[in-house]
Amino acid sequence: MNYTLIATATFGLEAIVAQELRNLGYENLVVENGKVTFEGDEWDIVTCNLWLRTADRILIKMGEFKATTFEELFQGTKSINWGEIIPINGKMHVVGKSVKSGLFSVSDCQSIVKKAIVESMKIKYNQDWFSESGPVYKIEVALLKDIVTLTIDTSGAGLHKRGYRELSGEAPLKETLAAALVLLSRWEPTRVLADPFCGSGTIAIEAALIGKNIAPGLNRHFISEDWPNIDSNIWREARDYAKNKINHKNFRILASDIDGRVLKTARENAQKAGVEEYIAFQRLPVQEFSSKKKYGCIICNPPYGERLGEIKEVEKLYTEIGEVFLKLDSWSYFILTSNENFQKLFGKKADKNRKLYNGRIQCYYYQYFGPLPDKKKLNKD
Repeated sequence: MNYTLIATATFGLEAIVAQELRNLGYENLVVENGKVTFEGDEWDIVTCNLWLRTADRILIKMGEFKATTFEELFQGTKSINWGEIIPINGKMHVVGKSVKSGLFSVSDCQSIVKKAIVESMKIKYNQDWFSESGPVYKIEVALLKDIVTLTIDTSGAGLHKRGYRELSGEAPLKETLAAALVLLSRWEPTRVLADPFCGSGTIAIEAALIGKNIAPGLNRHFISEDWPNIDSNIWREARDYAKNKINHKNFRILASDIDGRVLKTARENAQKAGVEEYIAFQRLPVQEFSSKKKYGCIICNPPYGERLGEIKEVEKLYTEIGEVFLKLDSWSYFILTSNENFQKLFGKKADKNRKLYNGRIQCYYYQYFGPLPDKKKLNKD
Protein backbone atom coordinates (compact mmCIF):
# COMPACT_ATOMS: atom_id res chain seq x y z
CA MET A 1 0.00 0.00 0.00
CA ASN A 2 1.26 3.50 -0.82
CA TYR A 3 1.25 6.26 1.77
CA THR A 4 2.11 9.92 1.96
CA LEU A 5 4.84 9.94 4.61
CA ILE A 6 6.18 12.82 6.67
CA ALA A 7 9.64 12.86 8.27
CA THR A 8 9.36 15.53 10.97
CA ALA A 9 12.46 17.57 11.80
CA THR A 10 13.68 20.11 14.32
CA PHE A 11 13.74 23.63 12.86
CA GLY A 12 16.97 24.06 10.87
CA LEU A 13 17.48 20.34 10.15
CA GLU A 14 14.91 19.94 7.34
CA ALA A 15 17.49 20.15 4.52
CA ILE A 16 19.68 17.55 6.24
CA VAL A 17 16.73 15.16 6.65
CA ALA A 18 15.91 15.71 2.95
CA GLN A 19 19.51 14.87 1.98
CA GLU A 20 19.38 11.70 4.09
CA LEU A 21 16.19 10.70 2.27
CA ARG A 22 17.83 11.36 -1.12
CA ASN A 23 20.80 9.22 -0.06
CA LEU A 24 18.31 6.42 0.71
CA GLY A 25 16.92 6.77 -2.83
CA TYR A 26 13.80 8.89 -2.28
CA GLU A 27 12.74 11.51 -4.83
CA ASN A 28 10.01 14.15 -5.23
CA LEU A 29 10.50 15.45 -1.70
CA VAL A 30 8.53 18.43 -0.40
CA VAL A 31 10.63 20.31 2.16
CA GLU A 32 8.75 22.65 4.52
CA ASN A 33 9.27 24.09 8.00
CA GLY A 34 9.62 21.17 10.42
CA LYS A 35 8.93 18.39 7.90
CA VAL A 36 9.81 16.61 4.68
CA THR A 37 6.94 14.90 2.81
CA PHE A 38 7.42 11.98 0.42
CA GLU A 39 5.70 8.82 -0.88
CA GLY A 40 6.35 5.30 0.33
CA ASP A 41 5.00 1.88 1.32
CA GLU A 42 5.44 -0.40 4.35
CA TRP A 43 9.08 -1.10 3.42
CA ASP A 44 9.74 2.64 3.38
CA ILE A 45 8.15 3.15 6.80
CA VAL A 46 10.50 0.49 8.19
CA THR A 47 13.57 1.73 6.28
CA CYS A 48 13.16 5.37 7.31
CA ASN A 49 12.56 4.52 10.98
CA LEU A 50 15.69 2.36 11.03
CA TRP A 51 18.02 4.62 9.02
CA LEU A 52 17.19 8.32 9.41
CA ARG A 53 19.67 9.93 11.81
CA THR A 54 18.35 13.50 11.95
CA ALA A 55 14.53 13.14 11.66
CA ASP A 56 12.29 13.20 14.74
CA ARG A 57 9.50 10.86 13.62
CA ILE A 58 7.96 9.14 10.59
CA LEU A 59 4.24 9.90 10.24
CA ILE A 60 1.58 8.64 7.84
CA LYS A 61 -0.40 11.58 6.49
CA MET A 62 -4.08 10.58 6.55
CA GLY A 63 -5.64 13.82 5.34
CA GLU A 64 -5.50 17.59 5.10
CA PHE A 65 -8.41 20.04 4.86
CA LYS A 66 -9.63 23.44 6.04
CA ALA A 67 -11.80 23.60 9.17
CA THR A 68 -13.06 26.73 10.91
CA THR A 69 -15.89 24.95 12.76
CA PHE A 70 -16.09 21.77 14.81
CA GLU A 71 -18.60 20.37 12.31
CA GLU A 72 -16.08 20.82 9.46
CA LEU A 73 -13.41 19.14 11.59
CA PHE A 74 -15.78 16.23 12.35
CA GLN A 75 -16.93 15.69 8.76
CA GLY A 76 -13.42 16.08 7.29
CA THR A 77 -12.05 13.48 9.72
CA LYS A 78 -14.98 11.07 9.28
CA SER A 79 -14.56 11.10 5.47
CA ILE A 80 -11.12 9.43 5.81
CA ASN A 81 -10.98 5.61 5.68
CA TRP A 82 -9.24 5.05 9.02
CA GLY A 83 -10.04 1.33 8.97
CA GLU A 84 -7.66 0.94 6.03
CA ILE A 85 -4.82 1.18 8.57
CA ILE A 86 -6.38 0.77 12.04
CA PRO A 87 -7.57 -2.80 12.79
CA ILE A 88 -10.89 -3.54 14.49
CA ASN A 89 -9.21 -3.78 17.93
CA GLY A 90 -6.77 -0.88 17.43
CA LYS A 91 -6.30 1.51 20.37
CA MET A 92 -6.84 5.05 19.05
CA HIS A 93 -4.86 7.62 21.03
CA VAL A 94 -5.42 11.18 19.78
CA VAL A 95 -3.07 14.10 20.51
CA GLY A 96 -3.24 17.61 19.13
CA LYS A 97 -1.87 21.10 18.63
CA SER A 98 -3.34 24.33 17.29
CA VAL A 99 -1.44 27.38 16.00
CA LYS A 100 -3.09 30.56 14.68
CA SER A 101 -6.41 28.76 14.15
CA GLY A 102 -10.04 29.51 15.03
CA LEU A 103 -10.34 26.06 16.61
CA PHE A 104 -7.90 26.80 19.41
CA SER A 105 -9.17 24.36 22.08
CA VAL A 106 -6.87 21.38 21.58
CA SER A 107 -8.80 19.10 23.97
CA ASP A 108 -12.07 19.74 22.07
CA CYS A 109 -10.35 19.07 18.74
CA GLN A 110 -8.91 15.79 20.06
CA SER A 111 -12.34 14.70 21.34
CA ILE A 112 -14.10 15.52 18.04
CA VAL A 113 -11.42 13.77 15.95
CA LYS A 114 -11.69 10.64 18.11
CA LYS A 115 -15.50 10.58 17.71
CA ALA A 116 -15.18 11.08 13.94
CA ILE A 117 -12.62 8.27 13.62
CA VAL A 118 -14.94 5.91 15.52
CA GLU A 119 -17.80 6.86 13.16
CA SER A 120 -15.54 6.09 10.17
CA MET A 121 -14.55 2.75 11.75
CA LYS A 122 -18.24 1.86 12.29
CA ILE A 123 -18.82 2.14 8.54
CA LYS A 124 -15.69 0.11 7.70
CA TYR A 125 -16.27 -2.72 10.20
CA ASN A 126 -20.08 -2.60 10.41
CA GLN A 127 -20.17 -2.55 14.22
CA ASP A 128 -21.01 0.06 16.85
CA TRP A 129 -18.45 -0.61 19.59
CA PHE A 130 -14.68 -1.14 19.59
CA SER A 131 -12.71 -2.77 22.42
CA GLU A 132 -9.47 -0.85 21.63
CA SER A 133 -7.59 -3.75 23.23
CA GLY A 134 -5.04 -4.13 20.42
CA PRO A 135 -1.98 -2.25 19.11
CA VAL A 136 -1.70 1.51 19.67
CA TYR A 137 -2.25 4.03 16.86
CA LYS A 138 -1.17 7.50 17.93
CA ILE A 139 -3.11 10.00 15.84
CA GLU A 140 -2.27 13.71 15.74
CA VAL A 141 -4.65 16.50 14.79
CA ALA A 142 -2.49 19.54 13.93
CA LEU A 143 -4.12 22.87 13.06
CA LEU A 144 -2.11 25.64 11.45
CA LYS A 145 -3.95 28.73 10.18
CA ASP A 146 -7.23 26.71 10.05
CA ILE A 147 -5.66 23.92 7.95
CA VAL A 148 -6.06 20.52 9.61
CA THR A 149 -3.40 17.83 9.09
CA LEU A 150 -4.20 14.35 10.41
CA THR A 151 -1.37 11.87 10.85
CA ILE A 152 -0.57 8.51 12.45
CA ASP A 153 2.82 8.14 14.14
CA THR A 154 4.82 5.06 13.07
CA SER A 155 7.82 5.67 15.34
CA GLY A 156 6.51 5.76 18.92
CA ALA A 157 9.29 7.21 21.04
CA GLY A 158 11.12 9.96 19.08
CA LEU A 159 13.83 8.76 16.68
CA HIS A 160 16.48 10.45 18.83
CA LYS A 161 15.94 7.64 21.34
CA ARG A 162 18.44 5.17 19.93
CA GLY A 163 18.47 3.07 23.09
CA TYR A 164 22.05 3.75 24.20
CA ARG A 165 21.61 6.85 26.33
CA GLU A 166 19.80 6.03 29.55
CA LEU A 167 22.24 8.32 31.32
CA SER A 168 23.27 11.82 30.30
CA GLY A 169 25.05 14.91 31.54
CA GLU A 170 23.48 18.15 32.75
CA ALA A 171 22.71 19.60 29.31
CA PRO A 172 22.43 16.65 26.92
CA LEU A 173 22.52 17.23 23.18
CA LYS A 174 19.77 15.36 21.32
CA GLU A 175 21.15 12.46 19.30
CA THR A 176 19.46 13.74 16.12
CA LEU A 177 21.15 17.15 16.48
CA ALA A 178 24.52 15.54 17.28
CA ALA A 179 24.23 13.40 14.12
CA ALA A 180 23.39 16.54 12.10
CA LEU A 181 26.51 18.31 13.41
CA VAL A 182 28.64 15.38 12.22
CA LEU A 183 26.94 15.15 8.81
CA LEU A 184 27.41 18.89 8.24
CA SER A 185 31.13 18.66 9.06
CA ARG A 186 32.18 16.57 6.01
CA TRP A 187 34.04 14.26 8.41
CA GLU A 188 35.09 10.84 7.13
CA PRO A 189 36.56 7.99 9.20
CA THR A 190 39.96 8.44 7.44
CA ARG A 191 40.38 11.69 9.43
CA VAL A 192 40.87 12.21 13.15
CA LEU A 193 37.76 13.47 14.94
CA ALA A 194 37.83 15.11 18.36
CA ASP A 195 35.24 16.47 20.77
CA PRO A 196 37.03 18.23 23.65
CA PHE A 197 33.69 18.95 25.42
CA CYS A 198 32.28 15.46 25.03
CA GLY A 199 29.98 15.40 28.09
CA SER A 200 27.97 12.17 27.96
CA GLY A 201 29.55 11.34 24.59
CA THR A 202 26.66 11.95 22.18
CA ILE A 203 28.63 13.61 19.34
CA ALA A 204 31.40 10.99 19.50
CA ILE A 205 28.90 8.10 19.61
CA GLU A 206 26.81 9.46 16.72
CA ALA A 207 30.02 9.95 14.69
CA ALA A 208 31.07 6.37 15.41
CA LEU A 209 27.63 5.08 14.30
CA ILE A 210 28.03 7.10 11.07
CA GLY A 211 31.63 5.91 10.61
CA LYS A 212 30.57 2.26 10.99
CA ASN A 213 27.35 2.77 8.95
CA ILE A 214 25.29 1.40 11.84
CA ALA A 215 21.57 2.14 11.39
CA PRO A 216 20.60 4.39 14.34
CA GLY A 217 17.32 2.54 14.96
CA LEU A 218 18.82 -0.95 14.78
CA ASN A 219 18.52 -1.75 18.49
CA ARG A 220 15.21 -0.15 19.43
CA HIS A 221 11.49 -0.86 19.13
CA PHE A 222 9.02 1.12 17.01
CA ILE A 223 5.29 1.43 17.68
CA SER A 224 4.42 0.21 14.16
CA GLU A 225 6.19 -3.10 14.80
CA ASP A 226 3.03 -4.09 16.69
CA TRP A 227 0.74 -3.27 13.75
CA PRO A 228 -0.76 -6.18 11.78
CA ASN A 229 -0.63 -4.17 8.52
CA ILE A 230 3.19 -4.17 8.51
CA ASP A 231 4.41 -7.75 8.16
CA SER A 232 6.91 -8.72 10.87
CA ASN A 233 9.09 -10.26 8.13
CA ILE A 234 9.69 -6.77 6.72
CA TRP A 235 11.13 -5.65 10.06
CA ARG A 236 13.26 -8.79 10.32
CA GLU A 237 14.60 -8.53 6.77
CA ALA A 238 15.28 -4.78 7.11
CA ARG A 239 17.24 -5.36 10.32
CA ASP A 240 19.21 -8.23 8.75
CA TYR A 241 20.04 -5.96 5.80
CA ALA A 242 21.13 -3.17 8.19
CA LYS A 243 23.41 -5.57 10.09
CA ASN A 244 25.03 -6.62 6.81
CA LYS A 245 25.65 -2.96 5.89
CA ILE A 246 27.85 -2.33 8.95
CA ASN A 247 31.38 -1.79 7.64
CA HIS A 248 34.74 -2.93 9.01
CA LYS A 249 36.46 0.44 8.95
CA ASN A 250 38.85 1.14 11.78
CA PHE A 251 39.11 4.64 13.18
CA ARG A 252 39.62 6.48 16.46
CA ILE A 253 37.54 9.32 17.84
CA LEU A 254 39.03 11.42 20.65
CA ALA A 255 36.47 12.40 23.28
CA SER A 256 37.64 14.43 26.25
CA ASP A 257 36.10 16.49 29.03
CA ILE A 258 37.25 18.22 32.21
CA ASP A 259 34.57 16.36 34.21
CA GLY A 260 35.71 12.83 35.06
CA ARG A 261 32.28 11.88 36.44
CA VAL A 262 30.51 12.53 33.12
CA LEU A 263 33.18 10.55 31.23
CA LYS A 264 32.10 7.42 33.12
CA THR A 265 28.58 7.96 31.75
CA ALA A 266 29.99 8.56 28.24
CA ARG A 267 31.92 5.27 28.35
CA GLU A 268 28.79 3.38 29.44
CA ASN A 269 26.74 4.99 26.65
CA ALA A 270 29.38 4.10 24.03
CA GLN A 271 29.37 0.52 25.29
CA LYS A 272 25.56 0.31 25.00
CA ALA A 273 25.80 1.70 21.44
CA GLY A 274 28.43 -0.95 20.58
CA VAL A 275 31.08 1.59 19.54
CA GLU A 276 33.29 1.83 22.64
CA GLU A 277 36.36 0.44 20.82
CA TYR A 278 36.29 3.36 18.34
CA ILE A 279 36.28 6.15 20.95
CA ALA A 280 39.16 7.07 23.24
CA PHE A 281 37.79 8.86 26.31
CA GLN A 282 40.14 11.03 28.34
CA ARG A 283 39.84 13.49 31.20
CA LEU A 284 41.45 16.64 29.80
CA PRO A 285 40.78 20.38 29.99
CA VAL A 286 40.34 21.91 26.53
CA GLN A 287 43.28 24.26 27.22
CA GLU A 288 45.58 21.18 27.13
CA PHE A 289 44.19 19.72 23.91
CA SER A 290 46.77 19.26 21.14
CA SER A 291 47.56 16.88 18.30
CA LYS A 292 50.38 16.20 15.84
CA LYS A 293 47.91 14.74 13.33
CA LYS A 294 46.99 16.73 10.22
CA TYR A 295 43.59 17.48 8.69
CA GLY A 296 41.67 16.58 11.83
CA CYS A 297 38.15 17.67 12.65
CA ILE A 298 36.79 19.10 15.90
CA ILE A 299 33.04 19.03 16.54
CA CYS A 300 31.92 20.36 19.89
CA ASN A 301 29.12 21.84 21.96
CA PRO A 302 30.90 23.93 24.64
CA PRO A 303 29.06 25.53 27.61
CA TYR A 304 26.83 28.47 26.60
CA GLY A 305 26.78 30.39 29.87
CA GLU A 306 22.98 30.67 29.95
CA ARG A 307 22.89 31.38 33.69
CA LEU A 308 23.75 34.76 35.18
CA GLY A 309 27.31 34.96 36.44
CA GLU A 310 28.57 32.43 33.90
CA ILE A 311 28.87 34.79 30.92
CA LYS A 312 32.35 36.18 31.74
CA GLU A 313 33.65 32.70 32.51
CA VAL A 314 32.32 31.34 29.21
CA GLU A 315 33.65 34.31 27.21
CA LYS A 316 37.11 33.65 28.65
CA LEU A 317 36.72 29.98 27.71
CA TYR A 318 35.83 30.89 24.09
CA THR A 319 38.98 33.02 23.82
CA GLU A 320 41.04 30.08 25.14
CA ILE A 321 39.33 27.72 22.67
CA GLY A 322 40.42 30.04 19.85
CA GLU A 323 44.04 30.00 21.07
CA VAL A 324 44.02 26.16 21.17
CA PHE A 325 42.10 25.41 17.96
CA LEU A 326 43.78 27.99 15.72
CA LYS A 327 47.18 26.37 16.37
CA LEU A 328 45.82 23.30 14.54
CA ASP A 329 46.14 25.08 11.21
CA SER A 330 45.22 22.15 8.95
CA TRP A 331 42.18 21.18 11.03
CA SER A 332 38.49 22.00 10.58
CA TYR A 333 36.42 23.05 13.59
CA PHE A 334 32.67 23.09 14.12
CA ILE A 335 31.28 24.74 17.22
CA LEU A 336 27.66 24.94 18.39
CA THR A 337 26.83 27.77 20.81
CA SER A 338 24.08 30.28 21.56
CA ASN A 339 26.64 33.08 21.99
CA GLU A 340 26.33 35.63 19.18
CA ASN A 341 29.77 37.10 19.95
CA PHE A 342 31.54 33.76 19.59
CA GLN A 343 33.52 34.61 16.42
CA LYS A 344 34.95 37.76 17.98
CA LEU A 345 35.96 35.89 21.16
CA PHE A 346 37.31 32.92 19.18
CA GLY A 347 39.44 35.23 17.06
CA LYS A 348 38.33 34.21 13.59
CA LYS A 349 35.24 34.61 11.43
CA ALA A 350 33.51 31.34 10.51
CA ASP A 351 33.37 30.21 6.87
CA LYS A 352 29.71 29.35 7.41
CA ASN A 353 27.21 29.99 10.16
CA ARG A 354 23.99 27.97 10.47
CA LYS A 355 21.08 28.68 12.81
CA LEU A 356 20.01 25.56 14.74
CA TYR A 357 17.97 24.86 17.86
CA ASN A 358 19.32 22.91 20.82
CA GLY A 359 16.02 22.18 22.54
CA ARG A 360 14.44 25.63 22.77
CA ILE A 361 17.73 27.49 22.72
CA GLN A 362 18.53 29.26 19.45
CA CYS A 363 22.12 28.41 18.57
CA TYR A 364 24.63 29.01 15.81
CA TYR A 365 26.76 26.32 14.26
CA TYR A 366 30.04 28.07 13.47
CA GLN A 367 31.81 26.14 10.72
CA TYR A 368 35.52 26.59 9.99
CA PHE A 369 36.50 24.50 6.96
CA GLY A 370 40.16 23.61 6.93
CA PRO A 371 41.89 22.02 3.91
CA LEU A 372 40.73 18.53 3.01
CA PRO A 373 43.45 15.86 2.98
CA ASP A 374 44.88 14.34 -0.18
CA LYS A 375 43.34 10.87 0.02
CA LYS A 376 46.34 9.10 -1.58
CA LYS A 377 48.72 10.70 0.90
CA LEU A 378 46.37 9.97 3.80
CA ASN A 379 46.25 6.27 2.94
CA LYS A 380 50.11 6.16 2.99
CA ASP A 381 50.13 7.78 6.43
